[in-house]
Amino acid sequence: MERRASRDLTTTPGLAPWSALARGFVRHAAEEWQSTGLYRLSLDNPAPKALAAAPRDYRPSDPDIGRAILAGRFTLAGATLDVGPDGDPWDRTSPSRLYAVQLHRFAWLPDLLATGDAGSRAALRLFLDWRRLFGRVSPFAWGADVLERRVYGLACAGRRIGAVASEAETALFAGLLAAQARHLGRVKDASPARAAERATAMAVAGTALAGPIGEQILSRALTALNKALKDVVLPDGGLKTRSPEGALELALDLLTLDDALLQRGREAPPEVSRALDRLTGAVRFFTLGDGRLACFHGGEGSDPARVEAARLHHDEGETKAYGYAPHSGYHRLAGRTLQVMVDAAPAPDGPWSETACAHILALEVTAGRDRLISNTAWSPRAAGPYALRRTAGGCTAMLDDATAGAPLTGFQGRMLGPRLVGGPQRVEARRNEEKAGVWLELAHDGWARPFGLVHERRIYLDPGGDELRGEDRFIPSHDSHAHAPVAVDYAVRFHLHPDVKVSLARDKKSVLLRGPSNRGWWFRNDAEQVVLEPSVHFEHGLPRRSVQIVLRGPAGPGMRARVRWKLATVEPAKD
Repeated sequence: MERRASRDLTTTPGLAPWSALARGFVRHAAEEWQSTGLYRLSLDNPAPKALAAAPRDYRPSDPDIGRAILAGRFTLAGATLDVGPDGDPWDRTSPSRLYAVQLHRFAWLPDLLATGDAGSRAALRLFLDWRRLFGRVSPFAWGADVLERRVYGLACAGRRIGAVASEAETALFAGLLAAQARHLGRVKDASPARAAERATAMAVAGTALAGPIGEQILSRALTALNKALKDVVLPDGGLKTRSPEGALELALDLLTLDDALLQRGREAPPEVSRALDRLTGAVRFFTLGDGRLACFHGGEGSDPARVEAARLHHDEGETKAYGYAPHSGYHRLAGRTLQVMVDAAPAPDGPWSETACAHILALEVTAGRDRLISNTAWSPRAAGPYALRRTAGGCTAMLDDATAGAPLTGFQGRMLGPRLVGGPQRVEARRNEEKAGVWLELAHDGWARPFGLVHERRIYLDPGGDELRGEDRFIPSHDSHAHAPVAVDYAVRFHLHPDVKVSLARDKKSVLLRGPSNRGWWFRNDAEQVVLEPSVHFEHGLPRRSVQIVLRGPAGPGMRARVRWKLATVEPAKD
């Protein structure tokens, strides 16, 4: 079969160069103003002197990591920097930018505090060392994506750090926390996709600061948060970014805010309570059999303990997750042991697409607690290329090794963010649910203009037989703007989780899969060619080697290309 070089078929409709230039001008002007003494005075005054609430971070921490930090070993984003006991990590060159981001976010702080008073004293020292070098506004250390998480983390840690600090040190801590929270509330050019997270971090800081200054910061943050939650949280609990992990992380932030408000004798505003209920319901929907989330649109599976922390909120007992999230655009199919999640909607657009992936109609499959088929799980913290956001990074079909959407790069990408552009205009989904099983009939037009073809995907789950069947077809498009069908090759990709053992049978068609439970599954198909190729899967931003099953064959012109596939157990499940 003839193979063609990878092609980028994307365009950037609605994005004129002047929009990137305007963003660059605004950013430059803001940096100039923020470097002035007058702006610094506006951040520092009035200054709080004490701390109030002790917001609870519901994310699990690891004291073993904290003890390593006490010994001077900072392991972040897959890299380790050894500064020795009582060493200073701030005046050293970071191993990578991702490492520096995590370092300046104080992502290590909860693990350090989990070690007790020794950790609190070390946290105070590290904070004061950071203040000495980075206490003034700067583009990186005070950038919105770094500052947001640092403000949240410091606010949660304030009372424990204050317990080992002098009165003067507590005042320094409170003053700089207030300055950072004020600056976070003034960021103008940051993406609206994280406006709710920024406002939540600012609100949590307001609860942690005593007196009228804390109340002032809190009041302003809650006003911004109410507006942001209305924009980003959909009625079914998903986010406009369509990231399952994004919904989890926002839910955990809001749980912290709810707890901190109760400590201050206040109830959460109705919009916050409503968003929490919706988000935690969505987390339940997106949780698969292994206790992790489905990996879509810039989200990883996360840790089961982290997921469970959100799932337990307002839980009235174990309930069955619903099968369709109509606003988020996902379908869930559940059998005896098989669980399937399918992306059945277009990728988000505009600024909401900065972490989106061109994995249209992609699916993920778990069998009991074994995750068998999973997307590559690229996320913004991944030590991997944006190329994984293209169609080849998802468990879906593609033509001619092209991509139906790609992130912005170059000057526009730097100014506007790595938005996803050039994806399908229309995605169709129909669900038929009967006692015998669930049918999904899906289609998208991402290949219509370049190739004159439409991708159709049919999925059927037989709950009694624990069998998943699928069919991918490429048919001529009826769109008047589409090109006439051309001769291309199709590739249907099924990325496997790294814990899955895989082998190709003697017939060179069937593939045997075994997850950690050692239960076997046959993946059978009628493709012209079946190959096993290298893949990757991200966990905690770090890549793990994996394998993908790729079904290949010809599509067009004058033909209706079709490939059928089936996932069925080798041996019945034991009751």
